Amino acid sequence: MTREYPPEVYGGAGVHVTELVAQLRHLCEVDVHCMGAPRPEATVAQPDPALQGANFALTTLSADLNMVNAASTAAVVHSHTWYTGMAGHLAALLYGVPHVLTAHSLEPMRPWKAEQLGGGYRISSWVEKTAVEAAAAVIAVSSGMRADVLRTYPALDPNRVHVVRNGIDTDVWYPAPRPDDSVLAELGVDPSRPVVAFVGRITRQKGVAHLVAAAHHFSPDVQLVLCAGAPDTPEIAEEVSAAVQQLAAARTGVFWVREMLPTHKIREILSAATTFVCPSVYEPLGIVNLEAMACGTAVVASDVGGIPEVVDDQRTGLLVHYDPDDTETFERGLAAAVNELVAEPQRARDFGAAGRQRCIDEFSWAQIAEQTLRIYQHVLT
Repeated sequence: MTREYPPEVYGGAGVHVTELVAQLRHLCEVDVHCMGAPRPEATVAQPDPALQGANFALTTLSADLNMVNAASTAAVVHSHTWYTGMAGHLAALLYGVPHVLTAHSLEPMRPWKAEQLGGGYRISSWVEKTAVEAAAAVIAVSSGMRADVLRTYPALDPNRVHVVRNGIDTDVWYPAPRPDDSVLAELGVDPSRPVVAFVGRITRQKGVAHLVAAAHHFSPDVQLVLCAGAPDTPEIAEEVSAAVQQLAAARTGVFWVREMLPTHKIREILSAATTFVCPSVYEPLGIVNLEAMACGTAVVASDVGGIPEVVDDQRTGLLVHYDPDDTETFERGLAAAVNELVAEPQRARDFGAAGRQRCIDEFSWAQIAEQTLRIYQHVLT
């Protein structure tokens, strides 16, 4: 059970579900229930038309009810994110089957979601708490996330909380040569100058504003390729737009790509980058860091959540401490780490090579599917 499924995938949870389903289908029968546009590969749950224009939390819950109604033959229901947490919970009650819930993030740790959902944020928080505390098993995508789950929901039995990390397909994400139809050439990126890349949505969580502020202190020859779109709210879109305009007026080599790019173009950008920057203020794991590492690129990232379980400090990249009470020091730290790797290109290449090998050795989706299946088998006994 998921909100996102191809072709409508816009975040890490959607990537996780897509890859997990593909691997699980080698091991067991899987039916996908999702939201959005009709598609042949999944059963799509639509919101109640009578709620058109209602708060998004309400329309989501109405789609959840349709999802439950269509899941009567399931032996195990597995929900992803709060969007389908209530569907999993109600299906477990209605059909007497175990509910496995994967926590990709936690609503109480994302208070800025209230800007997007209004009072619906209180509903999404209630949904998550109800579903998490009742689930037969909760999967956290990192050890840091597991600690957050248990701290946020102390009534939860720790024995029911398992760690199954996100993964990466290293046959899709790999160091790619610059093609003839280069997206970097289209943008006007100078191949002789170092490139710093960011890929992510415009949300408070992803820390885009911190990166733009840090870029004022990048070495003069550094170019910034900012692949950032899908803003949570008009307000944050305006904030980031104004900050990028200010940055572009102060230095050369600022390129902002607002539309969602296909995988092969993101792969080209990541492969060409001297370093990838992940300035997130909250990140349970961060699949995008794995994508950059698999492309052989060094990573500069905040030290929050599960990121230190992916980015091995001083081996595959550099971690920068994030303190919400001192964001200026964080921004200066991001700039210093970027400048350090730009000044030592061989060290950056060594970090990139080590990062790709780490992805191959420790983050395969096949291993993750096997771990997930074992949890299914456990809750069925």
